[in-house]
Amino acid sequence: MAEVIQKDVPIYQEWVATMDGLVNATILAQVQGYLIKQNYKEGDFVKKGTLLFEIDPRPFQAALDEAKAALAKQQAVLKAAQANLNRILPLAAANAVSQRDKDNAMASVQSAEAQVLASQAQVRKAELDLSFTKITSPIDGIAGAAKAQIGDLVGTPQAQVLTTVSTVNPIKVYVPISEREYLQAVEKSKQERQGEPQKTSFELILADGSTWPQKGTFAFADRQVDAQTGTIRAAILFPNGENILRPGQYAKVRALMRTEKGALLVPQRAVGELQGSYQVAVVDGENTVQIRGVTVGDRIGNLWVIREGLKPGDRVVAEGIQKVGNGVKVTPKPYVPKS
Repeated sequence: MAEVIQKDVPIYQEWVATMDGLVNATILAQVQGYLIKQNYKEGDFVKKGTLLFEIDPRPFQAALDEAKAALAKQQAVLKAAQANLNRILPLAAANAVSQRDKDNAMASVQSAEAQVLASQAQVRKAELDLSFTKITSPIDGIAGAAKAQIGDLVGTPQAQVLTTVSTVNPIKVYVPISEREYLQAVEKSKQERQGEPQKTSFELILADGSTWPQKGTFAFADRQVDAQTGTIRAAILFPNGENILRPGQYAKVRALMRTEKGALLVPQRAVGELQGSYQVAVVDGENTVQIRGVTVGDRIGNLWVIREGLKPGDRVVAEGIQKVGNGVKVTPKPYVPKS
């Protein structure tokens, strides 16, 4: 026999979670060429701008030299056209040359100017292509294993990703929450903005059963409910200063949702279920059993919150509830939970 306990109890919720990088940068070659060097150690932390790979720059240097030569040629053509126009303008003012000669000279200058602009654009493109032969990290993060080898032709439509760099501090942890949990979280958020309860803190329980030493904070909920599972994906951010946590790890996220004040608790073994309804066997002062329907709430360890049907101080049968019925006399013995 166990006595109904009344006390404040914390209500926790747990979800199976998966980890992901805060930012995952997919590293691709932006120009086509042969990979000649890998400049980072796989799995290391790299800074933004760190050189990761190099593509053979010789074809691109040659293209740049050619573009610069074409620009110099067009600049010379423009200079000659401008000199010719400068000679014709005074003659045209004295009616010593025809209007047609003047128009042709001006058109030649304008055409040469356009060619210079086009050649300058080609030089800029060639410089950009040459810069793309040095592939750098766009973010701070952990650089993954290289998926291309030295000598591979990269930058083609069929070429694979070179590697991925992930920012893992903080680490992003995804949990699937039900629509009901989502609506409860929205309501709690409203209360927090009004200054009522403190904000929800999240614990991360790792695969080995240990609890991550730092708490997590809610980041965002996805834009839609998954039609197949009926859940919304929410993201929790956990500090990860030493980069121990990595994308792809599985874990559990636990959150203190609320504290139930003055909750009535009985052992789970004391509650029987019959066709979706719950009942307990209450022992009165004369040690007579009375079967009573109850409304249950959350489970807390090996205890069950009873919302309706019991009061503080009631005694309930905690073992063998299936063997007793209304009016049965019992000899109560203290209930000792099994470890």
